[in-house]
Amino acid sequence: MKSHLIGFALVAGLLSGCGFHPRNAPSLPTNLGPVRVLANDPYSALADNLADGLQRAGAEAAPADATTGVATLQVISEQWADTPISQDQFGRAQEFTLRYAVVFTLRRGDDSVVVPQQAVELSRDYLAPALDSIGKASERELLVRELRRDMATAILRRVDAATKHAAPVAE
Repeated sequence: MKSHLIGFALVAGLLSGCGFHPRNAPSLPTNLGPVRVLANDPYSALADNLADGLQRAGAEAAPADATTGVATLQVISEQWADTPISQDQFGRAQEFTLRYAVVFTLRRGDDSVVVPQQAVELSRDYLAPALDSIGKASERELLVRELRRDMATAILRRVDAATKHAAPVAE
């Protein structure tokens, strides 16, 4: 038991010495009020991820039919692109870059801008041999889910940073 405590203390000391610090969970200002997430696609998986993340950050979910007096995190656009980055000896694409770009903004219930319109782009490279069509589809789908989750996290970090470091911008 004593050796476990010494080991734990040693690991904790090494991690703090190398500059490692756990990332703080995003938090929202208390004066933001209820928040709704809007997306062009009513079945957007990103919008669902954002709504869940906002609730974990302490935001109150606005009723689905609320249109006034609620803050709105609006996903203006989502774009996906597969770009081939290498080919085999027969000219078939072997490796791709999957890009995911989202444009969003956050406004308070009084229509003041909390986070001005901005874009976030993420990408991942993956191999897709032409003969492995089943593996190609499953790896891409796994990357799509991972990129959506990472995108929601990136957007919430930007919202967190903007609400901690700036006053609302009037347009």
